[in-house]
Amino acid sequence: MGLKFELVTPARLERSSDVYMVTVPGSEGDFSVLEGHAPFMATLRNGPLTIYATSGAEPETIEVEGGFAEVNETGLTVLAEHIAA
Repeated sequence: MGLKFELVTPARLERSSDVYMVTVPGSEGDFSVLEGHAPFMATLRNGPLTIYATSGAEPETIEVEGGFAEVNETGLTVLAEHIAA
């Protein structure tokens, strides 16, 4: 099944997929989210968002600038102010 992950910018929905794990650059430090993670919200600092499609897969990295991350019962949503093209 996996973790439902969405990456959203003010312009559009950039990504919506099921993934294994995402490491997020939180303002209080990096944190990783797997399926079933406890709900919480965090602010983002500028840095790399690292996405693992499957366990042991090579990660995909997207640079994000500012925003919020929300983990809830449906998955992880990252609301980024800007992403590097």
